[in-house]
Amino acid sequence: MSRISIASPQEAVPIDRGRMREAARAVLDGEGVADAEVSLAFVDNATIHRLNQRYLQHDEPTDVLSFPLSEPNSRRLSGELVIGAEVALAQAQSRGHDVQAELALYVIHGLLHLCGHDDHDEAGAAAMRERERRYLRQLGLPDIAPHDE
Repeated sequence: MSRISIASPQEAVPIDRGRMREAARAVLDGEGVADAEVSLAFVDNATIHRLNQRYLQHDEPTDVLSFPLSEPNSRRLSGELVIGAEVALAQAQSRGHDVQAELALYVIHGLLHLCGHDDHDEAGAAAMRERERRYLRQLGLPDIAPHDE
């Protein structure tokens, strides 16, 4: 049984909680995760900038940070995604699509990280993009996954 909780301590972007939950469930189901406890926090630029600096030493706001909380070999996947709502809004506006689609992409991307995928090399990044596209399609969302140059 999977539990997905959502917090949105920001007011810049309204969050379609139903769609975010649906995106999270699609990934968990698709990755074969039957037991998960995941929290999604949609935050403003200042908050995600601070976390990005503290945990990754990157001095800028970012799209999504994934924090795995499961013990190794645990049967239950647990983790937290911190999602940059203002980053999503700016990206969606500059690329001309709906902010909810952009937010769903960040949920998908972050959850793939929690499920053990990584994009540190070209092959890993390409595999993640392919999965992102598959989940976007499944959810009836446009293909807004980044295209590798």
